Amino acid sequence: MRTHLSRPYRSSLARRAVIAAATPVLLVACSSSDGSDSIAPTTEAVVDEDVAESGEAVTEDTPDDAETADTVVEAPETEADTEPGTDAEAEAEAEVVTEPTDGLDVSLFFDGALVTEPDVMDCTLSGGTETTCYEIIVSGFPSSYDVGPFCPTTIDDEEGGLWWDGEAIYDLNGEFIQNLSVIYSDDNWQMFDADGNVFVTETAEEFDLAARPDVDESLQNHCVQGMLEWLTNGEPVTSTVLIPTTPVAAETSAAPQGNQGITLDGVVIAASAPVEAILGAYTIAAFDDCGAHYNPVDGYHLHGAVGCSEIEATEDDDPAMFGYALDGYPIHSPFEDEGAAAEAGLDECNGHIGEDGTYHYHANSAEQNQVVECLIGQTVANTDAA
Repeated sequence: MRTHLSRPYRSSLARRAVIAAATPVLLVACSSSDGSDSIAPTTEAVVDEDVAESGEAVTEDTPDDAETADTVVEAPETEADTEPGTDAEAEAEAEVVTEPTDGLDVSLFFDGALVTEPDVMDCTLSGGTETTCYEIIVSGFPSSYDVGPFCPTTIDDEEGGLWWDGEAIYDLNGEFIQNLSVIYSDDNWQMFDADGNVFVTETAEEFDLAARPDVDESLQNHCVQGMLEWLTNGEPVTSTVLIPTTPVAAETSAAPQGNQGITLDGVVIAASAPVEAILGAYTIAAFDDCGAHYNPVDGYHLHGAVGCSEIEATEDDDPAMFGYALDGYPIHSPFEDEGAAAEAGLDECNGHIGEDGTYHYHANSAEQNQVVECLIGQTVANTDAA
């Protein structure tokens, strides 16, 4: 049974981690990693680096610096190298699905999360396995919660979204903005005027100028926030993903290369935000209360798991599921304390086999700036991947 959230909210983990005292939050557009899981320029750059023409984004296991396209890139089909009944064929079959799983369950997605009913198509995975995949087009905008808030209006404003930098998570309120120079030990931070009004991107033009690697000088020391109406035609950016209908285990785990998955609410789970580039431009890419924000090219997308888009938990001691990784394994919310995580026996990718006998990941806490630690399964091969 699915539980729809009428309003965005912070998980208790996020609330406890929030540093509400001296922590201003700037909003600089988000970006994704360069494939090494370190903060680097990618499609978001400072608010997302590549400011290309917006359209339907293709979300596969690719670096974030790849160009946005309207088509799904698949690996070329290869002929099988083994004959039926040979030992080599038996070994190849043994590599397929080593973890118990029932595969992706389309019925778990929220109403409105998918643009159309997913199609099933042949696909080749990163390890060479030929199988079937769902072609899923996500809506790019949540239906179970309200987007926002992002930037505070004044330094006295107690309302705002969230900000994290890889080390800590902050309440993005007026007090955080006021104390940016203290938090980051740099007197060049000055994101409010003499009357206490916070400098915020206020037009689509300003947002576009801030959502680029070379942030316009006039928009430094700004809290950067986007709006749906500022996207092309004022519409969400849909994304197409290919996910195995049944997960296929890889020989070894691997760090995600680019986008990491999708939420059950139809939002792309993006790579790490380039916080070093964002802070280096004296901007803050504000996240809303659900850990997501806008980018002119990629639209609304997620960078941190804070308790939104969840369905009802099926196990008393296991946090609820909120999405799927691109290898087809479910993603559950983070454990709220290290003790519970230790008792769960998580592997190097923060995953384990639940009481139902199926494998799933647990997201990192939001302040770590990476939702999925690594992937144990094969993803759709892409010849354009760097």
